[in-house]
Amino acid sequence: MVPGDLRYTKEHEWVRTEGDLATVGITDYAAEQLGDIVFVELPEVGRTVTQFAPIGVIESVKAVSDLFAPLGGEVVETNAELATAPELLNSEAFGGGWILRIRMADPTQIDGLLDAAAYDALISEA
Repeated sequence: MVPGDLRYTKEHEWVRTEGDLATVGITDYAAEQLGDIVFVELPEVGRTVTQFAPIGVIESVKAVSDLFAPLGGEVVETNAELATAPELLNSEAFGGGWILRIRMADPTQIDGLLDAAAYDALISEA
């Protein structure tokens, strides 16, 4: 499932923008590849992040993977529910399993991300 109203990274993060805020999560495809997610390390609120730089860690029963910032800016909120229910990333990747919100420093960076068709093509090749 690849929602058409989001943008995507090649590292399997998704982005939903509202004004200058970007909500970030991982895709169903990423969650499926990771398996059962057991821990999520998130950046601190107030931290400035750089586009495509590592900002956290997702640990599953199969692997430990870096989480990358799809856009640069300031982290303004993290999903506190993930501390006690990291499995939300598996069960609600595009909903309650959102990871963080970034106040975008440069909203034009969104134009460099994949649209739904391009992301669908990327995961179809995998």
